[in-house]
Amino acid sequence: MKHDDLLIELGTEELPPKALKKLSEAFAGGIVDGLKKAGFEVGEYETFAAPRRLAVLVKALADAQPDRDVERKGPSLKAAYDADGKPTKALVGFARSCGVEPEQLQQQETDKGVWLVFRATEKGQPLSALIEDIINQSLHRLPIPKRMRWGSSDVEFVRPVHWVVLMYGEQVIDAEILGLKTGSSSRGHRFHAPGAIELAHASQYSERLKSDGYVIAGFDARREQIRRQVTEAVKALGGEAILDEDLLDEVTALNEWPVAVAGAFEETFLAVPAEALIKTMQDNQKYFPVRDVDGGLMNYFITISNIDSKSPDKVRAGNERVVRPRLADAMFFWEQDQKQPLESFNLALDKVVFQEKLGSIADKVRRVEKLAEQIAGELDANLDYVRRAALLSKCDLMTDMVGEFASLQGVMGKRYAEVAGEPEEVALALDEQYKPRGAADETASTATGQILSIADKIDTLVGIFAIGQKPTGEKDPYALRRAALGVLRTIIERELDLDLKQLIAQAGELLADRVAARDVEQEVFDYMLERLRAYYLDRGILPDVFDAVSALAPSRPLDFDRRIHAVSAFRQLPEAESLAAANKRVGNILKKSGGGHADSVDETLLTEAAEKDLYQALQDASVQVEPLFADADYKTALTALSGLRDTVDAFFDAVMVMADDEAVKNNRLALLAMMQRLFMRIADLSRLHQA
Repeated sequence: MKHDDLLIELGTEELPPKALKKLSEAFAGGIVDGLKKAGFEVGEYETFAAPRRLAVLVKALADAQPDRDVERKGPSLKAAYDADGKPTKALVGFARSCGVEPEQLQQQETDKGVWLVFRATEKGQPLSALIEDIINQSLHRLPIPKRMRWGSSDVEFVRPVHWVVLMYGEQVIDAEILGLKTGSSSRGHRFHAPGAIELAHASQYSERLKSDGYVIAGFDARREQIRRQVTEAVKALGGEAILDEDLLDEVTALNEWPVAVAGAFEETFLAVPAEALIKTMQDNQKYFPVRDVDGGLMNYFITISNIDSKSPDKVRAGNERVVRPRLADAMFFWEQDQKQPLESFNLALDKVVFQEKLGSIADKVRRVEKLAEQIAGELDANLDYVRRAALLSKCDLMTDMVGEFASLQGVMGKRYAEVAGEPEEVALALDEQYKPRGAADETASTATGQILSIADKIDTLVGIFAIGQKPTGEKDPYALRRAALGVLRTIIERELDLDLKQLIAQAGELLADRVAARDVEQEVFDYMLERLRAYYLDRGILPDVFDAVSALAPSRPLDFDRRIHAVSAFRQLPEAESLAAANKRVGNILKKSGGGHADSVDETLLTEAAEKDLYQALQDASVQVEPLFADADYKTALTALSGLRDTVDAFFDAVMVMADDEAVKNNRLALLAMMQRLFMRIADLSRLHQA
């Protein structure tokens, strides 16, 4: 069997830059999966993605499917022949379906008797006969939300397709893909090498495009070249580039032959907050801003040109000319917004709907302010700061700057508050209310920011659940998953002693004039516990550890966290497995008993030495761990309780709990209940899996 490289390339109009990487991965994945399902062994392969092409090169691929053994089971021997020994209709029909005569079938003995079977070796089909369907199937499954047609054809794709390369080694595989006949002719850069590039072998693809076509076809290779060029360019400027990874992906998807060009703008623009200038350069111009060694923004940028210009100064000047009006707009917004006090923007919030059933953004601000006040009282925080920050929390939504750059909400609120002379903590809180903005982002650092962040997110969670729009599947338009995790992370990571059920109930009361929030309070709590589960699993906490703690449903996340870490530590102790098994056994015994035992142990009814020892050990342990429970020192408490293992084991070895004497039996059940209550002060250890 021959092995050679398989090349597939789609040549298109410029593909959507933000979708290019995903399209490339899905296209290559579909090809590889299709080949594997067809029986081919796929080893090394490369993917290529550039503005005008998607390609995949599968290396050392067989030219045909492997032969495979086929076995079909027919009728039983008894049903295959009649009394005269002649083939029945069942046998004749089966043999005909297999393309053989009845006497060519074989016999197979089974537990249920002898059956006739057809066995043959099916020759594998050539790659050339299968690849067209594999490609079309992959194209059909691509994640393209909206396909387009071009010309008079009914063919649909994300962009018009102009050429298709399909080669196996030196040979072109004849096929029709997206309405085009396949060939061996690719094309180079639209300006540097617009003509055809004839490939003599599939393996030449990336090198020929680079050497003759001014195209770096590999997405990752092009991305790293851009990173390297940008890094080198900023060194000459005495600074460092702000390399946003998403922007780097987008710029990589916009260029086939990237060339970094440094530009500059007037220093007067640096009077505008750096965040606004950075957004302008990144979002509008796809530039990489430059900062100095101290982190301050410099009046330089790096742009990536898609041509190797003979006049780079003209490219630089053109980009400087284009960015200047953008920066001037940012300066205008900055100056214009400051012509009125930040608080005055609140007047417009009454006219902006947050959610139809939940009212305006101004209504939300009023609810958040009241909830934040209650939280501040719990944490003994600065009430004046909290009230002021809550009042100003959404003002920047009405500014021209945030109207232009929505992602700067909070950031600009902080900047406008700073120049207006608001207390530093109040200004920071206007930005920190949105923290954490993602999984990698930190939680709010100031007490006021933490309170505002929690209050805002809890109000949204309870309100949206109350109107019946909780997240379903992948749909989460109000980002409730992020909000729930943000609340939990803030409470845990900033060690805030807050009761989650109380927060939810308080938010529900503030919404009572609009929706029946009380009906969903438990649902919101359960939803947040699910998010908490994901939080811990991501951090390596075992599922049974989480289940052991969540069985008690502690409503204070900080307390929950301490229990989690205590049970995780306990799980590593040599006594853990035995005590977990004992707790499970105790739970089963008490469940089966129906709960008719006394609440306390009658010491006079203890007759066996093992039960007396257990009773005394439990009393001693209780005295030792009660102060630890009071201090939430669950780790030390569980370590202390682990000392009960031998006494517990001895009890179960020597004592019959379900004694014939009813009083003795109930007393022993009370003893087990005493033990269960002691351990359940921390977690339900019976849920821990045994190794």
